[in-house]
Amino acid sequence: MMGMDLQNGRVEMGHGAGGRAMARLIGQLFVEAFDNPILRREHDAAVFDLPPGRVVMSTDTFVISPLFFPGGDIGSLAVHGTVNDIAMAGAVPKYLTAGFVLEEGFPLADLARIVDSMARAARDAGVEIVTGDTKVVERGHGDGVYINTAGVGVVADGVDIAGDRARPGDRVLISGTLGDHGVAVMSKRENLGFGTDLVSDSAALNGLVADMLAACPGIRVLRDPTRGGLAATLNEIAQQSGVGIELMEDAIPVRGAVKSACELLGLDPLYVANEGKLIAICADQDAGRLLAVMRAHERGGDAHIIGSVLADQRRFVRMKTRLGGTRMVDWISGEQLPRIC
Repeated sequence: MMGMDLQNGRVEMGHGAGGRAMARLIGQLFVEAFDNPILRREHDAAVFDLPPGRVVMSTDTFVISPLFFPGGDIGSLAVHGTVNDIAMAGAVPKYLTAGFVLEEGFPLADLARIVDSMARAARDAGVEIVTGDTKVVERGHGDGVYINTAGVGVVADGVDIAGDRARPGDRVLISGTLGDHGVAVMSKRENLGFGTDLVSDSAALNGLVADMLAACPGIRVLRDPTRGGLAATLNEIAQQSGVGIELMEDAIPVRGAVKSACELLGLDPLYVANEGKLIAICADQDAGRLLAVMRAHERGGDAHIIGSVLADQRRFVRMKTRLGGTRMVDWISGEQLPRIC
């Protein structure tokens, strides 16, 4: 079969039409990059065995702009996002699907770069991309490429992690600095007059979660604070668990570059998306041990205990400020940062 011109070629409508051009695209780009025995069988559905335990499944769609940003791109982000969603249930991610919506005219060189990045991210996370789909839309009807991923993992017996399990007296931990991803993406947007060397925190967190569960199997809640940031995620947990949460402003880690950019743009770091950080809630007596384990891992070196869970029928999230006052940390109103994941 004639090879594709990955250097100079562009996506054509025929790449989604089910014929020879589509077969070339799938075989010479996707299958070659994601190669594994399950994918190589080229069925419309993947067939695989799972180890004992409860099955966890998640799906997400990625529409980020720009497609390439400091520290990552839409391909690696698509893997990290779904791997992390599965890991936040305390599960071991195993398999992913990948669905691509391509715009006519999109450079094949950029698509190859995205696919290669996605393959590396999957290998690094220890997961396999085992089936997928490709669609092509007319020029002007997309934005280059959108990617949907779904993932399957297994959670071991005895692990029970969910958003409704936080209890008064528990401690709240964060694995690192807030807002890195959102600000790194915004720094590459057109017409924004600030520059920064900050890179996205986009990363797979399943290795960190495995170490945390080995040391503290009684973790109650895990979440990755993506869209809506720390504020939205803690409000979700407060609602689901029927509790209040109190944060300590001095304890929340935020890089100076993120603070400066947020001040310039009129943003609050508490609401800025992250793609490689997690929130953990555990019993007070486990917090010190869990913090030490997190800080020992490369993805948790800046971990901090940032607050406590309170009995509060109103289910408020609030924060003790550096000046000694208290402010509400409410749900965001409207959309603060568009197209960051």
